[in-house]
Amino acid sequence: MTTPALPTKILVLDDDARLRDLLRRYLGDQGMNVQVADTAPRLRELLQRERFDLIVLDVMMPQEDGLSVLKKLRDSGDATPVLMLTAQAEVDDRVNGLTLGADDYLTKPFSPPELVARIQAILRRAPAMEVPGAPTEEAESVSFGAYTLDLARRTLHKNGELCTMTAGEFGVLKVLAQNAQKTLSRDRLMELARGRELSAFDRSLDVQVSRIRKLLGQDEDGAPQYVQTVRGVGYVFLIHP
Repeated sequence: MTTPALPTKILVLDDDARLRDLLRRYLGDQGMNVQVADTAPRLRELLQRERFDLIVLDVMMPQEDGLSVLKKLRDSGDATPVLMLTAQAEVDDRVNGLTLGADDYLTKPFSPPELVARIQAILRRAPAMEVPGAPTEEAESVSFGAYTLDLARRTLHKNGELCTMTAGEFGVLKVLAQNAQKTLSRDRLMELARGRELSAFDRSLDVQVSRIRKLLGQDEDGAPQYVQTVRGVGYVFLIHP
């Protein structure tokens, strides 16, 4: 007998009561278990009590903004996937959010169906929570240098130690590693990693590539070890023999 899957648990932080109510009802209608918070302290209180699959985090918050909340989450080692809600004109907020470890962002105003699509895309990339006693997935991994990228468990280890990555970063690295030695345009990389097109002024992909490079380190000359830029085209993942 197959055990039914548990509902996806979403935590929403936004100071707009009408938006909180809309998201609670709409996401709930999509079969998700949704809890809401109107302040950063309330969000932390909920996180101490239970685990969530994803956090929807508004940037523009009174007292403590969403970027500060995100930084504290990542600094504490909390790797819960985060989808940022940003104002249409605040490009810096989107870049800063991704730099701090957000998995994706959505600009206001947005349509609820697009929010659901973004949530589902992030969750597909996120590391799966292991169920005690459940059979392991078929092993599939890519090894390079001191690193092992486990595609089944969606994790990266360096010399056996787990490396912390966001779901978005893992998605980009996975696509690069699966297409090693092949040059991928930025548009193609975005399509394969996130399932959507790269907009004209979208720097999110470049920010996540930069974070991946920092994680993987540099060679003796100070150049990125594995993810190389192909000028005017995109990126290539090089695994040296």
